[in-house]
Amino acid sequence: MAVVSDWLFTSAIGIYMLAAFLYAAEYVLARRPVAAGRVASARRPRERVERMGLSMTVLGAGVHASSVVLRGLSVGRLPWGNMYEYLSAVGLAAVLTWLYVVRRHRPERVAVFVVLPVALLLFVAGNFLYTEAAGLQPALRSYWIAIHVAAAVLASGVFLVSGVTSALHLVSEYRPERRVRLPQPQFLDKLAYRSGVFGFVTLTFAIISGAIWAEAAWGRFWGWDPKETVAFVSWVCYAAYLHARSTSGWRTRRASWVNIAGLVIVLFNLFFVNLVAVGLHSYAGVQ
Repeated sequence: MAVVSDWLFTSAIGIYMLAAFLYAAEYVLARRPVAAGRVASARRPRERVERMGLSMTVLGAGVHASSVVLRGLSVGRLPWGNMYEYLSAVGLAAVLTWLYVVRRHRPERVAVFVVLPVALLLFVAGNFLYTEAAGLQPALRSYWIAIHVAAAVLASGVFLVSGVTSALHLVSEYRPERRVRLPQPQFLDKLAYRSGVFGFVTLTFAIISGAIWAEAAWGRFWGWDPKETVAFVSWVCYAAYLHARSTSGWRTRRASWVNIAGLVIVLFNLFFVNLVAVGLHSYAGVQ
């Protein structure tokens, strides 16, 4: 099952890459000038390409989810016990979040900016952080891994979508000529805010459950371990984003910059703290 999981993981990367290519084609088709009276006929090829990209994304999510499930079944545990598995789960959470957004809001010409980073994230995980399927480290053998780490995975995936959407909102605000190719800035801002709210609540739960687990495992709720410290910094940053988003004068551009800064901190915590810093949370499996 572990071998099949690896095959499915590689296949998912390829499918996501193909979906990103189709979404990029959709984006290019949207920028082509259209003569008067030919708008409807010009939309049809773009809509077909968009549907093909969405179908490939759904297929990729199914293959990806199968890879994650088989990875866990092959070792009889939850499939996020090392850096490779964690990034795979984060990528899946981001894709599923995006598919939910598509189902609810049908955003156009945005998907390439979400699916492509996910595909690159998985490529890095599979080629540079891969770890053979094995049992959990003793410190991780707790039911809290199903609660704390799952919440952290979900929050990271949602923040990826939120941060990318805020970046697109800034592009739409600063480059008005690109608005014809992107949804309205107000829509992008609202989407980033709503996903940011959900991610913030999930991150808060992850930090609280992590503190409870730390007290049971190490005898203290908080010890300013590098992972804990950066997680708290990201929590403060996202709290500042939500506050700024509801404050007069900060509702658009400056709030979006704060949201992007939060995503940068999440990525810093994901890579630098896990792979370089040494602490009680050194469970990457590649050191």
